[in-house]
Amino acid sequence: MEILDKCQVLKQYFGFDMFREGQEKLIDGILDGKDVFGIMPTGSGKSLCFQIPALMMEGITLVISPLISLMKDQVASLNQAGIHAAYLNSSLTPGQYHKALEYAKAGRYPIIYVAPERLETESFLDFALNSKIAMVAVDEAHCVSQWGQDFRPSYLKIVEFIKRLSKRPIVSAFTATATKEVREDIIDILMLQDPVMMTTGYDRPNLYLSVQTPRDKYEALKTYLEAHPEQGGIIYCLTRKLVEEVSTRLREDGFSVTRYHAGLSDAERRRNQDDFIYDRCLIMVATNAFGMGIDKSNVRFIIHYNMPGSIEAYYQEIGRCARDQEPGECILYYSGQDVVTNQFFIDHNTENRELDYVTRQIVAERDRERLRKMTFYCFTRECLRDYILRYFGEYHANYCGNCVNCLTQFESVDVTEIAKALVGCVSSCRQRYGVTVILDTVRGANTAKIRQYRMDENPYYGMLAKIPIYRLRQVMNELMLRDFLSVTTDEYAIVKLTDTSKKIIDEAEPVIMKMAKEQEARTKGKSDQKAGRSKKTGVELSATDKALFEKLRSLRMEIAREEQVPPYIVFSDKTLVHMCLSKPETKADMLSVPGIGEFKFGKYGKRFLRIFKENAVN
Repeated sequence: MEILDKCQVLKQYFGFDMFREGQEKLIDGILDGKDVFGIMPTGSGKSLCFQIPALMMEGITLVISPLISLMKDQVASLNQAGIHAAYLNSSLTPGQYHKALEYAKAGRYPIIYVAPERLETESFLDFALNSKIAMVAVDEAHCVSQWGQDFRPSYLKIVEFIKRLSKRPIVSAFTATATKEVREDIIDILMLQDPVMMTTGYDRPNLYLSVQTPRDKYEALKTYLEAHPEQGGIIYCLTRKLVEEVSTRLREDGFSVTRYHAGLSDAERRRNQDDFIYDRCLIMVATNAFGMGIDKSNVRFIIHYNMPGSIEAYYQEIGRCARDQEPGECILYYSGQDVVTNQFFIDHNTENRELDYVTRQIVAERDRERLRKMTFYCFTRECLRDYILRYFGEYHANYCGNCVNCLTQFESVDVTEIAKALVGCVSSCRQRYGVTVILDTVRGANTAKIRQYRMDENPYYGMLAKIPIYRLRQVMNELMLRDFLSVTTDEYAIVKLTDTSKKIIDEAEPVIMKMAKEQEARTKGKSDQKAGRSKKTGVELSATDKALFEKLRSLRMEIAREEQVPPYIVFSDKTLVHMCLSKPETKADMLSVPGIGEFKFGKYGKRFLRIFKENAVN
């Protein structure tokens, strides 16, 4: 059997001529027998970093993965590339599970995906202790840290499993999201030995980022979907009730939509997930229970109907957009109620019952701080991409050219007088009330609560009656963003003064904030934005090539049905676009298209070449 080097494996099985940033260093580290730790954004090719060495080493690579959907996706992709791989998890019947173990013992699979819960079972241990395990690759490694946003106690079993093996294998760890604290936790808990570290950065320049505060979220959503009729995407809602409401209204309005949340039966969740993955439904409306491990490459948009609870969660969820590196849009619809709902989830969290009381309180406090940082993301007028990158410890220029703030025309506005009244009101009521009461007081509202609290007797009552409520909220948000005011993280969310509040009261510091210019300027910004994004990351197909692309998509769907796999596993949209542009005529031409290797050409190449031949004749 021919022994391939890493570049030949990359080309023959995966169809790529070059490694992406960071991949080669991690692959070389593994091939040199070293532990490795890769922090790479979603869509950057983390899986190749352990799959390629697994095909070159003697023995079996075990990939520890947290979700069934992730295992199925990656195993299907490997099988389509001509690589024998299997997964071991609760989705298999006892007969299927024992058959897979039997094949594994016979050395049929160089790569086996396994759920962490399986590591303790007698049958799996019997297999592992009597097999040559060359590497244990820990995917979604942030799940091992209780300070991470997705802590899974089952991940703590990994180290004990490794210790039981007769010979310690190479240990590799990979994640897309890890703050400095979580990175240190991963190295410590997994006991990585002087690992080769690779952080390629968190930036996904192909993603357009936007925060909007629509008066009617559903109408904003409907308008967006009507403007993108042939694109598929995910709409995230905070609650099951909202998933039901939004998906029902979209279905009634004629959209191709399905839904996913923990309240559905296992069978319906599987069916709905498959409908989305296999392109039978374009739009998935879901809670955050959906998406981890979904490798669907042609998700063109992610819309958050509500603000998530942390930057980590947000980054992970938008990471499911445009994994093919083509342009994608990530839009967040913010409202103040989102903060209240997330706060409720923190206060009533039942996922950390295994932790002791003191630790649970520490985790809850950190969750509140994460929520605060997420809320500030929705307030900032600075570059949204830069805000996320800084959160994870990266520092770039405060302009990306591909987010709503960078593409909006702002003007500097002096809001010192408004700020003085808001801070003064908080001070004069002795820091006892929340944002709504403060705003209602300064604008002179005559509500039952204002009368009950006697805030109509406050010296600042009605002082800002002529200022629109949306502008008052903007200034209040700015004061919290810049730490002139703060909000308590308990369930009552009381507005408090800070060490810097005195600067405003004493008029020592003017408050200048950036505000978007009137509508005509914003409209121009949107047209510029589309042009900028197309020029920066997109490929414009001619009318003729668009028709050709649809023919290729139809053939891909036909093959996907025959093979019973998702269409993107046959070829990604990006590969089809490259075919349209290069118009291959021979096998050599096809093999030069990114994403087409020898094995896939052997299976599908002639059928696709036939389309180009027919197209040339016509």
